[in-house]
Amino acid sequence: MRVPFAAGTDTPSLLWWQGVIYQIYPRSFADSNGDGIGDLRGITDHLDYLTDLGVDAIWLSPIFRSPMADFGYDISDHTDIDPIFGSRQDAAGLIEAAHARGIKVVFDIVLGHTSDQHPWFQAAASSRDDPHRDFYVWRDGPVPGSPAGGPPNNWTPGFPPGARAWTWHNATDQWYLHSHLPQQPDLNWDNPGVVDAQLNVLRFWLDHGVDGVRLDSINRLGKDPQLRDNIPGLPSRQQDWPVVHDHLRAVRKVLDAYPGRMAVGEVWLFDQRQLMQYLRADELHLAHNFVFARLPFAARAFASAIGEFTELAGEDSWPAWFLNNHDEPRAATRFDITPGETDGRGPGGSGHDRARLAAVLLLTLRGTTFLYQGEELGLPDTPVPAALATDRNGRDPQRTPLPWRPPSKAGPGAGFTAGTPWLPIGPTAETLNVSSEGNDDASTLNLYRRLIQLRKMRPSLTRGAQDLSLVHDHVLAFTRHTADETTLVLLNFSTDAVTVDLTQFPRVPESGLTVAVSTHTAGAGTGRLLGAVRLAGLEGVVLTQAVTLTPPGGPASRAVQPAAARRRAAR
Repeated sequence: MRVPFAAGTDTPSLLWWQGVIYQIYPRSFADSNGDGIGDLRGITDHLDYLTDLGVDAIWLSPIFRSPMADFGYDISDHTDIDPIFGSRQDAAGLIEAAHARGIKVVFDIVLGHTSDQHPWFQAAASSRDDPHRDFYVWRDGPVPGSPAGGPPNNWTPGFPPGARAWTWHNATDQWYLHSHLPQQPDLNWDNPGVVDAQLNVLRFWLDHGVDGVRLDSINRLGKDPQLRDNIPGLPSRQQDWPVVHDHLRAVRKVLDAYPGRMAVGEVWLFDQRQLMQYLRADELHLAHNFVFARLPFAARAFASAIGEFTELAGEDSWPAWFLNNHDEPRAATRFDITPGETDGRGPGGSGHDRARLAAVLLLTLRGTTFLYQGEELGLPDTPVPAALATDRNGRDPQRTPLPWRPPSKAGPGAGFTAGTPWLPIGPTAETLNVSSEGNDDASTLNLYRRLIQLRKMRPSLTRGAQDLSLVHDHVLAFTRHTADETTLVLLNFSTDAVTVDLTQFPRVPESGLTVAVSTHTAGAGTGRLLGAVRLAGLEGVVLTQAVTLTPPGGPASRAVQPAAARRRAAR
């Protein structure tokens, strides 16, 4: 039985940001100077690896000057680079080197708050009469410890749990608002001076060659101007307030003055109908979809969410899909089930296979794919002992350094650093690393390479329409098609083998299809499948007309060695 969910239309042509965007967490990608913290030169030295992977763009988590209370998301100078990452010259060198390889660069910019060490806040906190006072949100209220002591309202920050969104400032006897840590005071976007200043930050980096911006926690730009209490069961009054769309239109106007530039927003909402409000033609180009990212590992759940987005978006909004980032647990861990548990999806302990299945889904769906560094290696979260933990919100496990070579050969830094890494290298690094996987045709890394290569070769996988359906309740199926070609994707979310009748898909040609990519076999299928295909448990396949992929694995050894070292070796 085939249950249709939704259809997506053909797209005549694509822009660069409608491809594959790879998120780099700079602290953990590659360290060039041996201090144990990744940096910009480390990224530049390893751009060939990303070229070989086939990504269209890189997104860098914040690299601006910061006290690092929230690891760079507390910015004290939006137009300077923090010394732990390098310099403005290093940033310029990275942008130039990436562009020379055809890779676009996206910077992660925080518009809604600053560090409490930012000169604006330092001035604002010096006096109630300072010109920068209204750059932030201040309110009178009972002094903490007094009989009626407490903040101006009941708002809470995004983290940590149980905290309040207001901090008392003794020097000026007022409370200030912060949607995150107390060290991250909210900017007052009702002040035109704030809007002008932050739009100038965007212009600064666009003038310096940045191709796009990722806007952190962007729906918090809009707040109830009356600062009324949140009411349980009703929408939050401290985010997603209608004025946020006016602010985003101002942001988009700046971007549109620079041809080919893009903005993707972190819109912390869990309703795709609300998300759609941010994807209007004069607001964001893309928005991170947290509904998709938080789905359970079940075919029906993915089919329902993808189908709903497709119906809501129509032809006007472009999808963006992700499953991992610096804040979210890695798919190989989140999709793993403790052996013995059943939860309706079969026996557990197979997070690695589930993550490989998810790779096929991410890279064949209609829309932009966001990948997080290490996802292409199948990395799980790394257990971090309490004594080595750095993040008060427990996000260290997904932020540990990328292993480039086996620790047995490269030392405890696993090719990430010649020093001591700022977080421990994962225990899986001996086998799950760039060098080892690059030389293993069946590895997760080479599965990603094949999928990205196939995506670039097949117009149906980039701009093609999409028809989505469920088969056998546990098999998610979709065709991607243009007028000239059809690609069929079959994803078996069950641990049981299943046979799928190909004749139920009307766009499958009578001449049949071949297996171009499978999660369970390294190479393409050798024969045409005319009537049916048998899927192993947790197997994903991409079926096409005859296609030949370049054998992966060769470029990996070249990419693992930093570019600077290769240049020295060539002399």
